[in-house]
Amino acid sequence: MKNIFLYGTLLFSLFAFAQNEMDFVPKNWKVIAKTQGDLNADKIDDLVLVIEDTRKENFISNDGLGEPTLNTNPRFLLVLFKNSENKFYLDKKNKIAIHPEGDVENTCLEDPFLSGKGIQISRGLLKLSLRYFLSCGSWEINVNDYMFRFQNNQFVLIGYDTFSIHRSSGEIEESSYNFLTKKKSITKGENEFFPKKSKAKTQWSKIDAKNELTFSNIEKNLDFGWQ
Repeated sequence: MKNIFLYGTLLFSLFAFAQNEMDFVPKNWKVIAKTQGDLNADKIDDLVLVIEDTRKENFISNDGLGEPTLNTNPRFLLVLFKNSENKFYLDKKNKIAIHPEGDVENTCLEDPFLSGKGIQISRGLLKLSLRYFLSCGSWEINVNDYMFRFQNNQFVLIGYDTFSIHRSSGEIEESSYNFLTKKKSITKGENEFFPKKSKAKTQWSKIDAKNELTFSNIEKNLDFGWQ
């Protein structure tokens, strides 16, 4: 994770046009996911790409638990808008770094992006889902879902949901953050193994967030948690 942000300034110009989506993919990078949909309400389908570097030096040997080789190549999520002339364009603010496939500090971690739901566009909103499962060192499975809306020429985080389950006890905890209403809920008490005996309890509280969270100011800490 430490090297991923060094690539942020060398990838893209402030404002560029191209006919082909691949024109926005730097040399030696590849597309690992994409989805289409209208994000800026102009009735033209836009394109979201997740791209990954392929540099050999970012494949790290691992002598401990987990995979023998860890792919720590950086990844970026890019939003390509399409204009009425059928050309794509990219503003540098419309990109965000996401978790690489491998993690040298958590060698048993499965690929958070490709093991989850990934990306989708629904009702004009961009949704990103990351799943955190470690085959060693932790009993918990965590899923983080982010919901972004394009407004004021930037992508703003309007919703954030988490789901956590303990693989040994079956205990479930869920939380939901609504940055439009400035409210959050935390639900505990459910159990995957004993659903009839468990009883969920939800607590509501206010979110202490003075500033909007956007692609720009959460890029360095997508797993901010908001606990």
